[in-house]
Amino acid sequence: MSDRYAVIGRPINHTKSPLIHGLFAQACGQTLVYDAIEGEPEGFESQVLQFHREGGLGMNITAPFKLRAFELADRRSERAQLARAANALKFEDGSLYAENFDGIGLLRDIEENLDEPLRDRRVLLLGAGGAVRGALLPFLQAGPSELVIANRDMAKAVALRNEVDHPRLRISRYEELHEQTFDIVVNATSASLSGELPPLPDSVFESTRLAYELAYGKGLTPFLGQAQAKGVKRLADGVGMLIEQAAEAFAWWRGVRPSTQAVIEQLTIPLR
Repeated sequence: MSDRYAVIGRPINHTKSPLIHGLFAQACGQTLVYDAIEGEPEGFESQVLQFHREGGLGMNITAPFKLRAFELADRRSERAQLARAANALKFEDGSLYAENFDGIGLLRDIEENLDEPLRDRRVLLLGAGGAVRGALLPFLQAGPSELVIANRDMAKAVALRNEVDHPRLRISRYEELHEQTFDIVVNATSASLSGELPPLPDSVFESTRLAYELAYGKGLTPFLGQAQAKGVKRLADGVGMLIEQAAEAFAWWRGVRPSTQAVIEQLTIPLR
């Protein structure tokens, strides 16, 4: 019987994870079965445990269950603890382990695939939710000269800064960003999912090398359109992050990290 893995979320019909992990397995000469499971709001925890009882070895977790997966786990990585969310689970030695590869996946896409190292760069993260929480440790470890979090709800931003006391981490209201410029700007808000634009002053893009939209498959979102209109040459969406975090999970489960470039090329949709 093949080793079993799955992704669970709600809704789940849009997921690319079975395709991605199938391509990884093929490239690495691995044999596994990877399913998509529609999560039940009242039964998520029992679904995860049932999957394990039926022989499942690991799961990817997507919205809206990342926090509940974190709470369900017996052991949690430092990244998962900071994010207070898990995007991957592993069943091993009678324990349920939680990890969060979203941030390291995002960092690898920016630094390795897009060749935009964060070291000594000014970086702006929009939002203070789970995606930003997951990105903080990897981003700060990459050595930016300054990492600024901008958010409408300052209470969330303050709470996050208090959890991560770092000399290069700063928080800001959107209106306080006037006359400030950044090398890399990452939109981790949910605005693009509804076709909206974060209240971001145009001035932040005056020296921007890369504008990165976490949402993927949405084309030229309002955020990317604003960056393009201000002359930013390098635009990217989150498909590379999706694939890189999947590769991290695959390596965690299987002990071999697959190459990602061919899969990124296959799934990338031109931004227009």
